[in-house]
Amino acid sequence: MRSFVLSLATLLAFAGTGFAQTNTGASSAPKVKTAATAETSSTKKKTAAPAKSASVQKAAAQQKKAPAATQQQLRGSRYGGFAPAAMSAPVPTPELDQTSPRSLSLVNYNTKEELTVTYWSNGSYHRSALDQLNQFLRDSRDAGTTEMDPLLFDVLWHTARISGYAGQIEVLSAFRSPESNAWLASVSRGVARDSQHMNGNAMDIRFPGVPVFRIRQAARSLNMGGVGFYPRSGFVHIDTGPVRYW
Repeated sequence: MRSFVLSLATLLAFAGTGFAQTNTGASSAPKVKTAATAETSSTKKKTAAPAKSASVQKAAAQQKKAPAATQQQLRGSRYGGFAPAAMSAPVPTPELDQTSPRSLSLVNYNTKEELTVTYWSNGSYHRSALDQLNQFLRDSRDAGTTEMDPLLFDVLWHTARISGYAGQIEVLSAFRSPESNAWLASVSRGVARDSQHMNGNAMDIRFPGVPVFRIRQAARSLNMGGVGFYPRSGFVHIDTGPVRYW
C-alpha cells in the first residue's frame, strides 16, 4: 500500500512539472508575437514617412515648375484684364519717314486746350516747340511740368502716320507728378504706382474715328517702347520705356 502511494505521488509530481512547462511555453508565445507586431508596426511607420516626404516634394516641384506671374501680367490684370502680347513674335517695323517735318495737332482732354506745333524739321528738334509741348502736357491735377522725352513725340507722330490719321489727337494723360500718380493709384486699380507718366515719357491718346486696335497695332509696329491697349475706355497708352505690350 505504501509503495502504491509513493508511486502515485511520483506520478502526480511529474504531471505537475509537465503542466508547468506547458504553461511556461504558452505564456512566452505572446511575448514573441508582441515583439514581432512591434517590429512590423515600426517598419510601417518608417516606410510611411518617406511617402509623405515624397508627396510634399512633388507638390513643391509642381509649384516650382509653375511660371511666376510677370510684372507685365500683373499690370495686365489691373488694366482691365488684358495680358501682355507675346514678345516672341514682334510686329514687323514698317519703313518710316525720316525726312518730312513733324507736326502735331493736339487737344488736351482735361483742360480743353489745343496746340498745333512743328517740333522737328531738318534733322533736329526745335527748342521753342518742345517748351510749348512741355507746358501743354503738364499735370492736369497740380499743373506740374517736366522735360518730356522728345522721342515720345516721334512715337506719336509715326503712329498717326502709320494709322493714316491726320486729324487732331486727343491727349487724356501725359505727365503726372509723383503726388498725382500716387493719388490716382489709390483711387483706381488701373494706375501703376511706378507709372512711366512720372518720367515724362508716356501719353494716353485717342485718334477720333480710328479704332483703338488699329492705333495699338501701329504703335506696336514701331518697337520703340510700351503699348497699352484699353478698348473698354477707348484709348491707347504709349511710352518710350522698355518694349512691352499689355
